[in-house]
Amino acid sequence: MLTAARVARRSVVFLRRMTTSRVDLGHQQATVVILPSALANDFEAFCSRNPAALSLLYRSQPGETSCLPIASNVDTRSYISLYCVFENGRLQKTVPSLKGFGDDSRAGADTGVVRSEGPGACWPDMVFFYLGSSFGFEARLREAGVPDRNVEQGKNGMYKTAVPCVPVGVFDCPLVVTMRPVPADMVTTAAKITHLNPHAHGAPIHIGDPALLGIRDLSRPDYGDPVERHAGDVPVFWACGVTAVEAIRNSKPPLAFSHSPGSMFLTDIPDTPLPTSQLSPCCFLISQDPLLYSLASEGAVGKIRQLEKVIGEDPGNRGIKALFVQDELLRSCLALSHSTSVAITTGFPTHYMHSPPDETDGPPGALAMATMLIALGKQVTMVTDKRAVQLNQELLEEAVRTGVLKTTIPLVTFEDNGPDSALHFLCHEGDPTKPRFDHLVAIERSGRAADGNYYNMRGANIKHLVDPIDDLFVAAADLPGITTIGIGDGGNELGMGKVKEKVKALMPNGSLVACDVAADYAITAGVSNWGGYAVACALYLLYTCPTHQRYLCRGTEPATSPGLLDNLLTSLPSVDKEEAVLSSLVRLGVRSGGTGNLAMEVDALPFHPTHSDLVSRLVALTLDSGATGTP
Repeated sequence: MLTAARVARRSVVFLRRMTTSRVDLGHQQATVVILPSALANDFEAFCSRNPAALSLLYRSQPGETSCLPIASNVDTRSYISLYCVFENGRLQKTVPSLKGFGDDSRAGADTGVVRSEGPGACWPDMVFFYLGSSFGFEARLREAGVPDRNVEQGKNGMYKTAVPCVPVGVFDCPLVVTMRPVPADMVTTAAKITHLNPHAHGAPIHIGDPALLGIRDLSRPDYGDPVERHAGDVPVFWACGVTAVEAIRNSKPPLAFSHSPGSMFLTDIPDTPLPTSQLSPCCFLISQDPLLYSLASEGAVGKIRQLEKVIGEDPGNRGIKALFVQDELLRSCLALSHSTSVAITTGFPTHYMHSPPDETDGPPGALAMATMLIALGKQVTMVTDKRAVQLNQELLEEAVRTGVLKTTIPLVTFEDNGPDSALHFLCHEGDPTKPRFDHLVAIERSGRAADGNYYNMRGANIKHLVDPIDDLFVAAADLPGITTIGIGDGGNELGMGKVKEKVKALMPNGSLVACDVAADYAITAGVSNWGGYAVACALYLLYTCPTHQRYLCRGTEPATSPGLLDNLLTSLPSVDKEEAVLSSLVRLGVRSGGTGNLAMEVDALPFHPTHSDLVSRLVALTLDSGATGTP
């Protein structure tokens, strides 16, 4: 029995001349691809490997021109308003029907019907694929109050990206996306609603600057017409079934057909969303230049917020809670998950009367972050003072020997040799468009105060022991594509300039010692090392979050190597590893902050039980599968 929607579609002529994005019919819409049976298995596998763009609703048997499981009483060859005909991957024509294909008695110069050699010659060998369409979620967006700009304007633009699909056999092509402008304050709503309809491409695969997808000009779509943005709109991108057209073009089958982009197949499947779950996405702005949002599941977000609460404890009664900014851990780790190359710096020479003058807070947290970042495939570089090169080199070598690090890390220094020194350090040949690093992370790194000096918490000036690594953070603020993160526990650390007014008002000697150099994100912790441990744990949570991984991989199947999860597990902080790092520091003469003791303590707190218990709690929370929907 025909649904009312499909009866309307058959009987109203104008529907055959407009994109179905403009029609609210309450049922799933589908992309149709028709291929020779010899390619069918590979194409089905291609769909499976690229599920956001090519969500398979139904695959026919060879020669089956109907599709009873998803639509009754339909001959797909004549049901769609406009078809594309491809020969050897080239678009030959668009036609209003395929039903007469191969029937010479009906072929003619003015019929618009495709011809072939012999009556019905091709159909017994052709397989029909029906793929989910984003037009299936637009009614839900409107119900939630999200403006539907493409429907309002009667336009729908589709763009080829620089993102490669996961190839299978002859099928290898770039991902195609649609763009819908969404008001910034409704981006999370749009993501949550579309997530509930995975057969209609699900949640967005990118939110922000189109250049990050390789799209140069939104006013020039590869298919369709551009949709105009209103003031305050953010470009939001969904994977698109027109990816299948690109697959046809690149694979060059001798004969193939598809719907014409925008002219969809209407199914009998109700547009019914899935139930909500802990995998429902939350959306966060993580960069203004370039504009970039990221997604993570409610479950993962909840766990990371719990990690942030744990590291905010203050057993030393230093008043650090006064500097707390909600979700700095979450946002900084979301940003880091998108990174390629990260530079980490640490070193606070508070014990200026000793050699070495450094304290035990900072290096353990830096190594914990580095270990997880390397396991995630990121490039990591350590930046240190000239005076501390030998100390840090020995620490890194010992970390490799003891298994804390699986591989060594490049160790570099920075010197101020002129006004462009920071630019040349950060960017290849000093070219702002060619950054060496996309993230700078400072943990318990002495930061420059407003008067140009560097102070410990007692107000002693230690500038003579500190290289101007702050200049890198200052320069990065004006360089697109470089995100900065500062981790501190007192307010005089590099990056904590983001909360300097709180430091001046609320911390001891704050008006003198407050760091004046801000980072994009300032993570505060009871002990800075704890912030480093929490970053490593949060990165693990994001990597094992299906919602976040789907977003990182643009809706394609992630490329996972055997044993990767085990590698990530062993890259988490542990009591044994952190005890080994602290033992190395003590052996190298590095002392505890606060007391100056050459002992197994950090910031005057003993490793056992204070720090060891904290590490255990963070890891236990990270691996607790009962609370949130992440492994």
